[in-house]
Amino acid sequence: MIRFECDYAEGCHPKILDALVRTNFEQTEGYGMDPHSLKAEELIKTACHNEDARVYFVVGGTQANKIVIAQVLRPHQGVVCVDSGHIAVHEAGAIEATGHKCLTIPQKNGKLDFADLKSYLENYWADPNHEHMVQPGMVYISTPTEVGTIYSKDELTQISKICREYDIPLFVDGARLGYGFGSKENDLTLKDLSDLADVFYIGGTKVGALLGEAIVFTKPNGLDRDFRSVIKQNVGLLAKGRLIGIQFEELFTDNLYFDISKKAVDQANRIKNAFKEKGFEMWIDSPTNQQFPILTREAIQKLRQNFSFMTWPDTGEPKMITRFCTSWATSDEDVDKLLGHIREL
Repeated sequence: MIRFECDYAEGCHPKILDALVRTNFEQTEGYGMDPHSLKAEELIKTACHNEDARVYFVVGGTQANKIVIAQVLRPHQGVVCVDSGHIAVHEAGAIEATGHKCLTIPQKNGKLDFADLKSYLENYWADPNHEHMVQPGMVYISTPTEVGTIYSKDELTQISKICREYDIPLFVDGARLGYGFGSKENDLTLKDLSDLADVFYIGGTKVGALLGEAIVFTKPNGLDRDFRSVIKQNVGLLAKGRLIGIQFEELFTDNLYFDISKKAVDQANRIKNAFKEKGFEMWIDSPTNQQFPILTREAIQKLRQNFSFMTWPDTGEPKMITRFCTSWATSDEDVDKLLGHIREL
């Protein structure tokens, strides 16, 4: 069975595995204060062109989202996101468990529309009863989104401008950030992200690492005050922190993170083109590593004999939305086999 249902089915890039073995018997300080984690922080700051940035490492994306939101919001505040946002639908109420509500706005192509955001904030503050309502205290977006779409520099600039106007921080979930950078449609850089967001994270779990996300606070404004203590309180401070630091040290050496991300997107485009050439519609035009062909039940049944992939809930319709997801490790051979079966449908 060849797996295309997610982008974290494999272990880690061989360079990371080699580095973990090579450093296995080193004795280092714990909790991310080791030389590898400190070097990784410097590499990320350099990649962001931001020497004022503060970088923190945690194990996974849900952990990053929960801890950042718990850090930033006051008790009476919630986080604004789209109704399809990861924190709203795929984290088992982790954000609500911190005592903060996800304040959802309808998505457009998977994204938060800046005009809708401005309208939401205007209406909240114009309501004479707003002090009795959950106050929007930060804005959350992800790029790529849950449906593989990405924010342009202009879109992110507009959202950032609104956040500045209302004096609320912008938080960008970058669990699949590398695959956004690997898209031919992308016009964002890490520097842009560092300039426009108040906090974001660089996903490692889905992009070449065994585990780990790098949280980046972009400005020396105190937003990350006592953040290591908050990470600890939320059981996220890894004793052997070097295990994450070493991985990001490798990912941000010699452009590895960006090169392996681009390869995944190239493989996804091969799959996308094969489905389109066979006459299948795409549910959404994703420019990244997630592709969503609409397939007949017969086609799904045939492909599932050799390949694993996701399907949307069965609504009884003759066709179903599916998701094929590539990763940094998706091989030419596996894609060639899939393309052969697509041509036979």
